[in-house]
Amino acid sequence: MSAQRVMHRAPLTLRRTVVTKHFTQDHEAVKFDSDTGVGTVTITDYAQKSLGDIVFVELPEEGATIEKGESVGAVESVKAASDIFAPVSGEVISINTKLGESPSLLNKSPEEDGWLYQLNLSEPGELESLLTEEQYKEFCES
Repeated sequence: MSAQRVMHRAPLTLRRTVVTKHFTQDHEAVKFDSDTGVGTVTITDYAQKSLGDIVFVELPEEGATIEKGESVGAVESVKAASDIFAPVSGEVISINTKLGESPSLLNKSPEEDGWLYQLNLSEPGELESLLTEEQYKEFCES
């Protein structure tokens, strides 16, 4: 009689990460990862088109605690300067240092490579007061 090998597998656990995107009427956006609690803040494509060629970006410092609606930096272009307002509250955990050397990333890829900063949200419920992508498009068209 031969021995049979029996293999036991642990049940496969799937985690569903939900990434949502919310917008402000000041043309900032935040991509929120529900799994990590991290938000990535950007300006919108609409904002970068309105500003024109971006020549300088001022960002908050890593470790800074910021409040929703607070001015946390600025974007300067050949046409104008504009404050960056925090769409949500939290602690800044990372800034996009590439923008210091290449602020034009905001023109080329404002919502991807040109992200501004990442933060751990202190009040994830604040996302509910922001605009959905559809609401933001309607706002821009009005």
